[in-house]
Amino acid sequence: MAERQVTVKAEVGLHARPAATFVQTAAAASLDVTIAKGAGQPVNAKSILAVLALDVRQGDTVVIKADGDGADEILDRLAVIASAP
Repeated sequence: MAERQVTVKAEVGLHARPAATFVQTAAAASLDVTIAKGAGQPVNAKSILAVLALDVRQGDTVVIKADGDGADEILDRLAVIASAP
C-alpha cells in the first residue's frame, strides 16, 4: 500500500470544487483509495459525502492511501489536487 501526506493549501480546504475534482479523480482509478484527516479514520476517497464529512480546512494534513497497480500514479495526481492553492 502506498501513501502520501499532503497539506491542504486551498482557502476553502477540501470542499466544493476541490473535493469534487478530488473524488472524480479517485473514482476514475480501478483501485481502492482512502483519505484521512491527520491521524483520523480513513474514508473512501471515491465518496463525495465521505470526503466532505472530513471537514478538511486550509492548513490541515491529509493522508491519502491507495493499494494496487498504479497506486503511486493516482496518489501523485490526488496529492496535486489536494495541495493546490
